[in-house]
Amino acid sequence: MEAAQVVELGRDALWLAVLLGAPLLGVALIVGVLIGVIQAATSVNEMTLSFIPKLAALALVLALVGNWQLELLVDFTRGLFEQLPSYFS
Repeated sequence: MEAAQVVELGRDALWLAVLLGAPLLGVALIVGVLIGVIQAATSVNEMTLSFIPKLAALALVLALVGNWQLELLVDFTRGLFEQLPSYFS
């Protein structure tokens, strides 16, 4: 296995991680900021208040994009197994 193959494989794995995490992290960020603004406007300083809305939003996003994420993972894994003989030749 050459260094270029290792770098390409690592780059592809990191890009896959970004694609898988971006929807969930983006929604968690947006919901967290919105809840923070609401807490600041109403002077409610309850730390656990943002947990339930974030959890609900993440569950909704995961239900919406989970199939797409699973397809990405399966395609990446299938590609790894298909290229496995070329790594050792």
